[in-house]
Amino acid sequence: MMKQEIPYKIYLEESEMPTKWYNVRADMKNKPAPLLNPQTLKPMTFDELKQVFCDELVKQELDDTNAYIDIPEEILNFYKMYRPAPLVRAYCLEEKLQTPAKIYYKFEGNNTSGSHKLNSAIAQAYYAKKQGLHGVTTETGAGQWGTALSMACSYFGLDCKVFMVKVSYEQKPFRREVMRTYGAQVTPSPSLSTEVGKRILEAHPGTTGSLGCAISEAVETAVSTPGYRYVLGSVLSQVLLHQSIIGLETKSALDKYGITPDIIIGCAGGGSNLGGLISPFMGEVLRGEKKYQFIAVEPASCPSLTRGKFAYDFCDTGMVCPLAKMYTLGSNFIPSANHAGGLRYHGMSSVLSQLYEDGLMEARAVEQTAVFEAAEQFARIEGILPAPESSHAIRVAIDEALKCKETGEEKTIVFGLTGTGYFDMVAYERFHNGEMTDYIPTDADLQEGFDGIPKQPE
Repeated sequence: MMKQEIPYKIYLEESEMPTKWYNVRADMKNKPAPLLNPQTLKPMTFDELKQVFCDELVKQELDDTNAYIDIPEEILNFYKMYRPAPLVRAYCLEEKLQTPAKIYYKFEGNNTSGSHKLNSAIAQAYYAKKQGLHGVTTETGAGQWGTALSMACSYFGLDCKVFMVKVSYEQKPFRREVMRTYGAQVTPSPSLSTEVGKRILEAHPGTTGSLGCAISEAVETAVSTPGYRYVLGSVLSQVLLHQSIIGLETKSALDKYGITPDIIIGCAGGGSNLGGLISPFMGEVLRGEKKYQFIAVEPASCPSLTRGKFAYDFCDTGMVCPLAKMYTLGSNFIPSANHAGGLRYHGMSSVLSQLYEDGLMEARAVEQTAVFEAAEQFARIEGILPAPESSHAIRVAIDEALKCKETGEEKTIVFGLTGTGYFDMVAYERFHNGEMTDYIPTDADLQEGFDGIPKQPE
């Protein structure tokens, strides 16, 4: 009967919502390396970064010392539309797997954008509005970030220009239309509307695009349009800060029932949801208070942590952004067009890269057919159609639960279910039709990307 003491869904009250974001960098002994100016190879200053980003977001980006940052009241009020988000005990999945493991997932799909991305989009739109800007530019791959940002911009009456990776623009027309419903202008990238887009198309005619291309176009548009700034949905430290609300809520929900997780799992593309989920738990590890096993799960076709290099590299294909020290496949690495599971970014958050380099978390690369098998299994058992990105975490959570079945260990597993997959049905269709194949880049394929990594600054 003990089992029933923990409800299927643990909900916090609105009054229990976090009122501050947690900045894990404050507790890191080895801080993430600073962003560098690609011309001078010196750390980017506030004045340089504010040409591209909103002033307040630059301050958050450069803040390695303050552990807690107040969430403005307007953002908290917006959060209440869809937060606190539930922490779900996957009783049905445990039963089906016949595992002694206890499985929990933090569900971030209870909003129209379908994912966790809204947590940072609303913060970035708020600071842009507060600064008196006219609009923002951004890039999006699968479209979750673009959708979230278009919602946030419409709320604050800001203009929103989105450059969407061409292959996704064509494969995911519905997400594109949600963005347009919220008033965003959506352009397939690379496009002929920017200089950098023209250059990329000249060098790679017929390219299906990449997030690196779309970032370059969005930055060029922001810098060349008065009253605009560029905003980014992942990778940057400010984004991980905003997403810490995921981990803070998760921790409060677990603490309510005296639950201590053994393993915490998240999918990893640029690092926003994984960083947000693990931040408060990682803080305990860094302060020497607790021990946890953290697992980052990435696609085998875009394996930045498991096969990338820890180096200073461009964040974008057009090489207009600062250099970031991160695990990277090279800024001109373009994932196979057959890759349908999201998480296509060539690099990884500098914060997570440093934690991984320091041995504080591990990484696994999984093949996309195995990811979609886990997605389908989860949908049939737990009743939620998961986003392909989240399904990377589901895959490894199931694998770990099955290991517990063999060993008899009653481990507690927590994973991030970052969103729903209703706009990803083309990928599900390819999986069901048997048209989905696993593509794993060879060492020679990866070497082409590595060759583009700039020579290391001293």
